[in-house]
Amino acid sequence: MDHTNTLVLQSSFDQIDRLEPYLEKLQEQAGFGDELLARIRLALNEAVTNAIIHGNKEDQEKSVSISSSFNKEKLEVSVQDEGPGFDPSSLPDPLESENLLKESGRGVFLIKQYSDEVMFSEGGRKLMMRFNLRG
Repeated sequence: MDHTNTLVLQSSFDQIDRLEPYLEKLQEQAGFGDELLARIRLALNEAVTNAIIHGNKEDQEKSVSISSSFNKEKLEVSVQDEGPGFDPSSLPDPLESENLLKESGRGVFLIKQYSDEVMFSEGGRKLMMRFNLRG
């Protein structure tokens, strides 16, 4: 990957406002359009919110690290928390009838819809989203 950017947030919801300047800089550097920016914004917001709530349990002593790297072909954005981790395969399907009316449980599903590829590592503490920059 050619370019790398990093942002570290405290596990507090007011920190999410810091994502927008980070994304604007990333868009300027990588040269992608507004449609892709919207997809990245939605996926990253979900990932950071999950890291704050589920990963770090809103413990402001813990942080959420965001890292992005890109080349001409693809952009990779990772979000890592300091929580205990989880098994991504254990997540319930939000499209099952018993889950349709639940207020939560759609974050990872949405991230997978907006991203071209999603991978978990570090025992579920790190989420990597890949976005194709060409067609």
